[in-house]
Amino acid sequence: MNVTVYPGKLSGSVDIPSSKSFSHRCLIAAALSDGVSVVSNVTNSVDIAATVSAMTAMGAEISVNGSEYTVKGIASPKESAVIDCCESGSTLRFLIPVASALGISAEFRGRGKLPERPITPYIREMSKKGVAFDYENTMPFSVSGKLCPGEYLLEGDISSQFITGLLFALPLCAGDSVIKLTSRLESKPYADMTVSVLRDFGISVREANIDGQLCYLIRGNQRYKAKNCAVEGDFSQAAFFFTANALGSSVDVKNLNKNSVQGDKKILEILDEIGYNKNSGVLGSFTADATDIPDLVPILTVLASFTSEKSEIVGAKRLKIKESDRLTAIANALNAIGGNVRAFEDRLEIIPVKGFKGGTVDGCNDHRIVMSAAIAALRADAPVTILGAEAVNKSYPTFFDDFARLGGKIEITG
Repeated sequence: MNVTVYPGKLSGSVDIPSSKSFSHRCLIAAALSDGVSVVSNVTNSVDIAATVSAMTAMGAEISVNGSEYTVKGIASPKESAVIDCCESGSTLRFLIPVASALGISAEFRGRGKLPERPITPYIREMSKKGVAFDYENTMPFSVSGKLCPGEYLLEGDISSQFITGLLFALPLCAGDSVIKLTSRLESKPYADMTVSVLRDFGISVREANIDGQLCYLIRGNQRYKAKNCAVEGDFSQAAFFFTANALGSSVDVKNLNKNSVQGDKKILEILDEIGYNKNSGVLGSFTADATDIPDLVPILTVLASFTSEKSEIVGAKRLKIKESDRLTAIANALNAIGGNVRAFEDRLEIIPVKGFKGGTVDGCNDHRIVMSAAIAALRADAPVTILGAEAVNKSYPTFFDDFARLGGKIEITG
């Protein structure tokens, strides 16, 4: 579908959807547990549905009643499973080691940009530990064999998702393991989130510093314990409305945990840094390091378009292999409506503008590009049409419903 957004302001209150990152983790931990868990306050989306389907394919029983997911853990893993990850990188990378730890021969399928996203660290490390890959640089591919414990060496600057996948899987192995990072761990708050969820479900993981590098020490023969839990709101989704507020709207953003370990809570620090809370009407420029907050980059680019001077977003090279090449995608989107954004290999340079001029934006099948464009359109002189706006279904299916309820003027076609 295409959505045309008219200039204006938003006002009212919004309950932010549950954290997609926490939802993935809680549902996987529940599916690996002995007994029955209830995971509540889950916002259904295409990505979450992919993880639910995957855990069911491996032997869990999951029933859904609105935002409440009742999960009966895997008592007897299936011998084989077809796991359709759709376009969810979390589903793919979290569950390759999990399937192997359970001894499941699994075929992984996916679409969109997902088949292009690398799994090289798994192939290199897991192939030494009892797992065979039938992989030709795309999907579908298959894994077989049973994961063995031991030492796993992982680069920290590719994706924390590889660490999370092994953190879920290695406690199930017959002996102790260690994950050693060979470079600085980028997006560490996501690994912290994983450790937090594991702890809640009875799994012990210990961080250590060995020879100057971060390591995770994991005892084998652990058992996940069923737990009822509620998923907190998602700061990466809240960032769209926080940015709208900085640009003139007045939205009361609810369903957030002020003590959250989510890295995307950084949006509040950035807004404070540029003077939003000083009510001066002028937003100072900023330089943001995207190393730990890659999901904030598109909306931060919108924010930077209205600061007093040039801003930069650095440490962003990994965004080139998301649902889209997000550096190019957000630059093209904003430039198409009168922005001034330059994309480089690992950074963005944003020259502020007085306002956008309206026009047409390619959503690039990327939920965060679509939602960022919608917020940008509020500060345009003319309507902005966003192509492929259905991409919001990946993480925030009700985004445009909430947008309209808050007074946003939109027209849906196609």
